[in-house]
Amino acid sequence: MTHRITILGALAERKTTIKRPLICDDTLATLNAVKMLGAKTKTSEDEWIVEGGSLTAPSEAIYCGESGTTIRLMTAVCALADGCVTLTAGPSLSRRPMEPLLDALSSLSVDVHGEAGYPPITVCGKGGISGGETMLPGHVSSQFVSALLLVAPMMRSPLTIRVTTPLQSWPYVRMTMDAMESFGVKASASRGRDVFTAPTGKYRASKVNVEGDWSSASYLLTAGAVGGEVTVGNLDTGSSQADTAILDILSRMGAELTVRGNEVTCSRSQLKAVNVDLSDCPDLFPMVSALCSVAEGTSVLTGLGRLRLKESDRVAAMVEGLKRMGAEVAEDRVSVRITGGTVRGAELNPYNDHRIAMSLGVLALAAEGDTTILDAGCVNKSYPGFWDHLERLGVNVRSIEDE
Repeated sequence: MTHRITILGALAERKTTIKRPLICDDTLATLNAVKMLGAKTKTSEDEWIVEGGSLTAPSEAIYCGESGTTIRLMTAVCALADGCVTLTAGPSLSRRPMEPLLDALSSLSVDVHGEAGYPPITVCGKGGISGGETMLPGHVSSQFVSALLLVAPMMRSPLTIRVTTPLQSWPYVRMTMDAMESFGVKASASRGRDVFTAPTGKYRASKVNVEGDWSSASYLLTAGAVGGEVTVGNLDTGSSQADTAILDILSRMGAELTVRGNEVTCSRSQLKAVNVDLSDCPDLFPMVSALCSVAEGTSVLTGLGRLRLKESDRVAAMVEGLKRMGAEVAEDRVSVRITGGTVRGAELNPYNDHRIAMSLGVLALAAEGDTTILDAGCVNKSYPGFWDHLERLGVNVRSIEDE
């Protein structure tokens, strides 16, 4: 949501105030991108102010780091700039596909290209975006739909997006639509989520309190399920965030959960196997697979095809990590089968993937012996305080560099 609100603040006139933004490498990449396009920004620990207006192409390329959200959403935004903009990416993000979004923008009169559909991406808006009708596949990334919806009000005619394959990660598109509505523009989705429309118009500057992040909360709640009682506050159980699904998954696995207002408490309990389709909440796969490795019985996790194209091949990375910790795991292209049991500490490579590192770090609480997570700083991508928060919960966390 911090990504979306920051971009909407840059597209709206006057000042938008963002309370309690999630501050991490990814959201800072988006903040820097809108700043390079001419938005005025002012930041503190608990508040960002973004003042939008006309967008101007910067003289230098916009570096998106490893943030897929940044480069995909900003590719559409850059089509509104006066001039040509180049977006570059880190090594992992440079291998993630962009072609469906580039094709859709091209059909809307935007001059945009990247070699074989991968970053770096160059965008020349030719005076804006035409609007009208375009098509996108729904199985590659929901961010493509979100990108076009965010810029739809600035198009010359209303936008219609026809989704040609079943849309996965629908909750993320719903988040985008919720964010747009908070700035005064209402987008619509068909009942089958295969047609999206948005009118032309203007965004109104807003004051937004960013809700707590369910992705980050999922690691702490799971830590409670395997290690002891944990209470996480500032959570909206009615949120449109995809990763609210962690509550249902933990409940189905037999975790002890208590919800009081905006606080959720999870306590250690004997977990049981579960079958889960993670198509709409793929970011939960690493943490859920870790849970399944200590649950009684055999779990089957499906809907994993797109996880091969994240910061790492998340399926392969988690299977490797779980096996090194002694878990019984089998995989195919789109599913993983895990038989729970006892896990042991090991030296683990998260492949520079924040979600792999955090998930294996939580599983270490249930493991016999010490666990070493290499390249542990990769958590800065989404949750810089993760290791500190584990330590505050009483976990013995120490840096190898300090020894």
